Amino acid sequence: MPAGHIKQKIMKKTPAKTRKKVAEMAKEYRFDYSKAKPNRFASRMKNSPLVAVIDPDVAKVFTTTEEVNNALRALISAMPTK
Repeated sequence: MPAGHIKQKIMKKTPAKTRKKVAEMAKEYRFDYSKAKPNRFASRMKNSPLVAVIDPDVAKVFTTTEEVNNALRALISAMPTK
């Protein structure tokens, strides 16, 4: 495809149907980003547990949270200190 053709596609205007749908959208669905505030619950998340996805073969061996944590703690204790 010639570069001019790609540029022309990018610069194409939004169809009138789409503009009409956006204009008809209820006010409560339009988000004003200039009025956005920081997440007031973020400080609560500092000490929350970290969720990690483990592979199925590992999950067959370590079937509970306690088993995973114990294995990781054993690994940490075996690691050389920095």
